[in-house]
Amino acid sequence: MTTRVNYEHELNLLNDDIKEMGRLVENSIEQCFIAFEDQDFEKAEDIIKGDRTINDLERSIEARCLSLILRQQPVAGDLRVVSSALKVVTDLERIGDHASDIAELILRIKGEHVYHVVRHIPSMAAAAREMVRSSIEAFIKQDLDTAKEIEKQDDVVDELFGKVKVDVVDLLKQSTEHIDQCIDLLMIAKYLERIGDHAVNVCEWTEFSKTGALKNVRIL
Repeated sequence: MTTRVNYEHELNLLNDDIKEMGRLVENSIEQCFIAFEDQDFEKAEDIIKGDRTINDLERSIEARCLSLILRQQPVAGDLRVVSSALKVVTDLERIGDHASDIAELILRIKGEHVYHVVRHIPSMAAAAREMVRSSIEAFIKQDLDTAKEIEKQDDVVDELFGKVKVDVVDLLKQSTEHIDQCIDLLMIAKYLERIGDHAVNVCEWTEFSKTGALKNVRIL
């Protein structure tokens, strides 16, 4: 196997690992809100335990990237692809952490009525999850146009965050006994907003990988 063919094979394996990590974090987000709606606390605990698998995969991908850099000594575009992959998995790991944090809050809230009263949280979760899925796909395909479109979707997540705040205020007006739950709900929404931010980061690393520029500043 020639050096170039071997490199491309290793790069394909790297992309497969990133796709798998993306699938895991996306599934964690989805399962969080199934657990929330169904009050399935065992599922929430499984999400927390599953974060370890995501962390292990992050370390495996980092090791693969470093091995590629050391053995293949990539330059220019190849180096950008590998170095941006190192950054992307960091964002994916943080998304996994946020999903685990949300699962912990679900265990604490334990109130089925809350899920239905704060009606914009499910929409916010769906929007954030779709941003994660699409951003990873754009990175794997090196699709800069799609990445730029995904970045605009963060405005939708931010707008839904504002609506969640209104939902929470309405819940407080009904009874002050929901104060603790309201704080937890705002934290869930904040984690979702951060997930959207990490998806934007993935899109920005797609830009860097493709062009060598990050936030319109030429780096490599």
